[in-house]
Amino acid sequence: MTTGTKTKKGTAGLTAAMLFLFVMVLCSTSAEAVRLKDIAAFSGVRTNELVGYGLVVGLSGTGDGSNSAFTTTSMVNMLEKMGVRVDRSAIKPSNVAAVMVTAKMPVSSKPGSTLDVTVSSIGDADSLVGGVLLMTPLKGIDGQIYALAQGSLTLGGYSAGGDAATASKNFVTVGRIPNGASVERAVKFKFNDQNKITINLEMSDFGTAMQVVNRVNGAIGGGYAHAVDASTVELKVPRQFRGNIVPLMASLENLEVSPDDKAKVVVDEKTGTIVLGRSVRLSKVAVAHGNLQVVVSESTDVSQPGPFAPQGAETVETPQTDVDIQEDNNRLMLVEGATLQELVDGLNAIGATPRDLISILRTMKAAGALHAELEVI
Repeated sequence: MTTGTKTKKGTAGLTAAMLFLFVMVLCSTSAEAVRLKDIAAFSGVRTNELVGYGLVVGLSGTGDGSNSAFTTTSMVNMLEKMGVRVDRSAIKPSNVAAVMVTAKMPVSSKPGSTLDVTVSSIGDADSLVGGVLLMTPLKGIDGQIYALAQGSLTLGGYSAGGDAATASKNFVTVGRIPNGASVERAVKFKFNDQNKITINLEMSDFGTAMQVVNRVNGAIGGGYAHAVDASTVELKVPRQFRGNIVPLMASLENLEVSPDDKAKVVVDEKTGTIVLGRSVRLSKVAVAHGNLQVVVSESTDVSQPGPFAPQGAETVETPQTDVDIQEDNNRLMLVEGATLQELVDGLNAIGATPRDLISILRTMKAAGALHAELEVI
């Protein structure tokens, strides 16, 4: 009895000491550090996609038209299951809409918990405003039913109009039902039964992966973590936390690291948006960027014969062309951007617009002066 008591006290003291070490590590963070849970995902912490097919009723003539054969078939099948026999040709689905229902179920959801669902029209319904979703089973990828959805829809828009004009705001064929689904089956997974945790980083960087390894091992006090590749870290669960991983994960996810990534410049040509990472560097380079603008305007003058013109003279049209050439006289600008701020200041100094910057950055990359990955989306 005495030996068992000492063992329990020793284990409790060790756990308390390790938790204290976690707190000390959390307090020593850099200014640019971010939490581990903001840049990584942990194995066993995920959501499962659910989907189902259902009917929305109670619409005021804005449902599917008679051309939506699947809506009519669904209504006939539903009524027959309820003991009502109907003539298919007599079905008018204008107050009913066929919809797809989707939801995200966390792996920790248990029977009785609720989920938010999204309802989207798949027919030719004009609007789902005022509709009520009938009971719809939601299935997972394995074909099993995990939740049941039903309830009144909420839409963040409206649509109204007449024969000559219409007015609408946002989309009225997609709605949501807060807490509209009830979980009926839980995923067969026990988080605390894991002996190994996989940490998946959002970026692929060896330096960041090793930084995570060092921070985790420093917090736990042992070589429990190791990097598998540039974006994956595996952690062996310490013996004292096996069967109760939640306290361990609560501490690890708040560890702060300073993520590093490859220098990148992202350009969106459709909108003229340019985003430059903080690690972008620029060698000494001379930049001259000017636009040549040629404007050609056509006009027509009328030439009339004079008072003493010979007989037979006629009024004729005289075309006139004006050509105006404008060229920006931008001087050659020496840009040496050792930092991102100097790069931005240098490009602004020559009056470059976002559209011009795209051409300048591409040319710099081709010249080997831009030391970053240039990605065009």
